[in-house]
Amino acid sequence: MPHILRYAIVLVIVVSDQITKIWADTTLDMYEQIPITSFFNITKAYNYGAAFSFLDDAGGWQRWLFTGISLVVSIVLSVWLYRMTRHERWLSLSISLILGGAIGNLIDRVWYGYVVDFIQVYWNTSYFPSFNIADAAISCGTVVLLVLTLFEKNDVDKNATESQD
Repeated sequence: MPHILRYAIVLVIVVSDQITKIWADTTLDMYEQIPITSFFNITKAYNYGAAFSFLDDAGGWQRWLFTGISLVVSIVLSVWLYRMTRHERWLSLSISLILGGAIGNLIDRVWYGYVVDFIQVYWNTSYFPSFNIADAAISCGTVVLLVLTLFEKNDVDKNATESQD
């Protein structure tokens, strides 16, 4: 996958994430629910913590911790993405998804001190924690990365086999 396409994926995620968060934040009242299906609502919630509201009520110091972690991870992923070869298509897709999500949530943490969540999935009376486009991109990228790690043949073995042909 060409470098320009990798970073275009990152940009699409960041822009769509920010547009949808701004829409939810300016249109909805806090915790207002707009039913979409029998298992999916649009609702506005602020997450001051990390995944699944981890450290949500820690008093504010977590903002800078998660901002720092997101910044370091974003830099590392950007460099890793740049150094990948064209043949690492699925790996570069997974890293692009994770990087786009990390930057999307980093922007929220820097500007607001929290992340705007607006997607709510539930079954009967059991609600999954609300999330956003950035969170979904990070989750999808992580799943692709896990599948590659668990099921993809080792690149060293593959390159050795190709060079023998």
